[in-house]
Amino acid sequence: MTELVVALLMIVHGEIKEARIQPSMSECLKGARTARRDAKSHVKYQCIKSNAELETNIDGSLSIKKLILE
Repeated sequence: MTELVVALLMIVHGEIKEARIQPSMSECLKGARTARRDAKSHVKYQCIKSNAELETNIDGSLSIKKLILE
């Protein structure tokens, strides 16, 4: 299933290592600020609004399978 989502990206050495769905852009920015406080110098956090392929987890929650960057 493809859907427009707000995602918090963890970028290590220029490569996206993790993408998490966030309920809103403000919540995403808050999470990014919190993560930056504890981050190593080579790790960046960025919020984006993008289409993504989603998958359903065992517990019924959704997670990002693949980002569709245009």
